Amino acid sequence: MNIAETWYGLLFVLTVRYFLIAGIAYAIWYKLIRKKVSYKKIQFRFPSNKDFRREIVYSVISILIFTLVPALMLQTSLRQYTQYYNDLDQHSMLWFWLAFPLMFLIHDTYFYWMHRLMHHSRLFKLFHVVHHKSTNPSPWAAFSFQPSEAVLEAGIFVVLVIIMPLHMVHLFIFFLVMMLYNVYGHLGWELYPSGFSTHFIGKWINTSINHNQHHQFFKGNYGLYFLFWDRLMGTLRSDYDLYFEKVKMRGKSRVGNVVTGNFHEISSKKYSVRSVK
Repeated sequence: MNIAETWYGLLFVLTVRYFLIAGIAYAIWYKLIRKKVSYKKIQFRFPSNKDFRREIVYSVISILIFTLVPALMLQTSLRQYTQYYNDLDQHSMLWFWLAFPLMFLIHDTYFYWMHRLMHHSRLFKLFHVVHHKSTNPSPWAAFSFQPSEAVLEAGIFVVLVIIMPLHMVHLFIFFLVMMLYNVYGHLGWELYPSGFSTHFIGKWINTSINHNQHHQFFKGNYGLYFLFWDRLMGTLRSDYDLYFEKVKMRGKSRVGNVVTGNFHEISSKKYSVRSVK
């Protein structure tokens, strides 16, 4: 296959995957069960149709970039600098399975520091402002990046294929999980149960509420899959655990035609927000 054929093939797969995953999430939560679960929405209000259109347009542009990068890396002279391999027997099955957790840990580290850097006042408008136009994100925001950020986001592919031996199966599964978690992170509802954010395992896992706070307040909560770096670097919002429970404890009641949330009282003093870098 030449570079054009590879790009078109990847473009088709990623576009179909994006519209299926984000589209199904949107259809279920924003259309089919919207009225039944609106009281559980992280932010009560809903994005406008204008927001949805902007997110989809920028997502399509991002997909064009996301698919061009691997086509260039694997179908040009750049291939010689990668460790990409075609024959599964070239490396052991131990390595085949070990590669997956390593890929996610490396990606999480790459994303945290890239993301935090993009929030620098001199870089924010150049790289990250489009994504943060979604202050109340929807599933369509998962890939809603300006082209400059999309290039940086695609950089993880370059890093991974250069530093470690990877097969097509690795990349297919890795980027599928990445998209699923991105859509979940921008869903607008929390799927993990009450108490998850303080569980001895859950406290290290990123959640939709955690990332929604980042979109709403712009500071803190920079991680992708995990919270290792946020906790280590002191950039996890101090109100995260309380806010998580506040959302999960909402009960359904109606005042007129408005669905509101009833939850246990949380001290306003405890529910303060410290500044994060």
